[in-house]
Amino acid sequence: MASLRPGPTEAISVSSGSSSTPQYTPVSDRSENDGSPNPNRPAAGSLRVQTAFSSDGESFTDDGFDEGYDSYEDVQPLSSSRISMPKYTKEEEDGVIKQFDRKLVPFLALLYLLSFLDRSNIGNAKIAGLADDLHLSSSQYEWLLTAFYITYILFEWMTLMYKLVPPHIYIALCVCGWGLVASLQSLATSFGALVFLRAALGITEAAFGPGVPFYLSLFYKREELAFRNGLFISAAPLASSFASSLAWVIVRVSDNGPIAPWRTLFLVEGFPSIVVAVFAWMLIPDTPGSASFLNPRQRAIAQLRMDDELNPNHKPHQQQSQQRKSFNWKEVKKTLTDSKSYITAFMFFACNVAFSSMPVFLPTIIQDMGYTSLTSQALSAPPYLLSFLTVLLTSHLSDRTRTRSPYLIFHALLSATAYLAIALAGYFHSHLPPAIHVAIRYLAVYPATSGFFSAITLIITWTMDNRPANEGKGASVALLNVIGQCGPLLDTKVMVRP
Repeated sequence: MASLRPGPTEAISVSSGSSSTPQYTPVSDRSENDGSPNPNRPAAGSLRVQTAFSSDGESFTDDGFDEGYDSYEDVQPLSSSRISMPKYTKEEEDGVIKQFDRKLVPFLALLYLLSFLDRSNIGNAKIAGLADDLHLSSSQYEWLLTAFYITYILFEWMTLMYKLVPPHIYIALCVCGWGLVASLQSLATSFGALVFLRAALGITEAAFGPGVPFYLSLFYKREELAFRNGLFISAAPLASSFASSLAWVIVRVSDNGPIAPWRTLFLVEGFPSIVVAVFAWMLIPDTPGSASFLNPRQRAIAQLRMDDELNPNHKPHQQQSQQRKSFNWKEVKKTLTDSKSYITAFMFFACNVAFSSMPVFLPTIIQDMGYTSLTSQALSAPPYLLSFLTVLLTSHLSDRTRTRSPYLIFHALLSATAYLAIALAGYFHSHLPPAIHVAIRYLAVYPATSGFFSAITLIITWTMDNRPANEGKGASVALLNVIGQCGPLLDTKVMVRP
């Protein structure tokens, strides 16, 4: 007697009132070799469903990839409206996640590290001779900072380009763009030229960094996202510590050389991005199902698990692929009219006031305490290394407990208290012994940096948690950064140097 086997599918819907019936093909119950009854075939009247799938909607069997897995499952006829078939095991899913953790997230973190190096090294360049060589006043230096953030804010909308342009092309162009602009800063001979280059740098970096958390949400589920965002964002404090250490070496080596140390700094930290852009073009996947470092079965699992995250009703894979190609403007409108989007954006704004000041002004703050330029660069590194570890720990705990607000409140209060200690120590410096004054201000930098870096990681993740659709995630991140990046712009006015 012949049993019935449907064609390749992910989930079979069976309804007594359905107008469409799945197509089945008879399959003999006898072995192909000897004609004897096959004990692995289901009994008459049962259905056997083949769970074969691929990342592009074409069917394939996984016999060649995972020996020992039976690609068929017995399903008894039911009168319910749905029979959902398992597509992969938990172990297989964990293996896919590990591949992304090892190859995608570290590479994106490297790109952000390079981006942050090129953005924040203006502070190290200033004390390495930039202001003296170009005869910059304090107000002109302030405009160098402001020019970057003006264009950075104006081009935050480019986060949506991650949805419209293949990410491997888009990210590679962004990386090459800011690497070229950052390197050209080493050739600046006037204030006007440097202002123009800083503004151009703001455009290229606004096109990349703010959209990466949204890009990661295409590969990770909600309960997995905070730690991966933490890995990405923690590249910022790591870059700050690296920038300080590198600046220390450059000033020491190039102080008596033919090229000014600050010019060498811009070139050494800018040019590597141009080289890395080539690897970004080759390595960055456009979707979970197109990652070149996964095998075909892993690519299918990577895509299916995110389809399940975005579509709990398990729509057919081909229909989901069609939905991913379209752009849902209604979801964008819904996001922009939701009060939660603005609440998190203003939280981000407040944290960014503190966030942006530290990499730019910390070397100068330490130098004002009486240390030399070289010592200031060296002492700037340790607080960022602690921040790097704190962000990873906090984001891991947040994902594990599936909560954001308690950790966010704790780190926001921690950072605010530390900044208050720095301010009070500066205000009452004449009443404090010099050693105590220096110790309070420097030691308070550690909880200040750890607090706001962790808070920013959680705010970004929490914002995307509130939006189910990809268009909503992208729009919420764009709005978050348009409002939030006004914080650094305000900060350049608050912390004007005399």
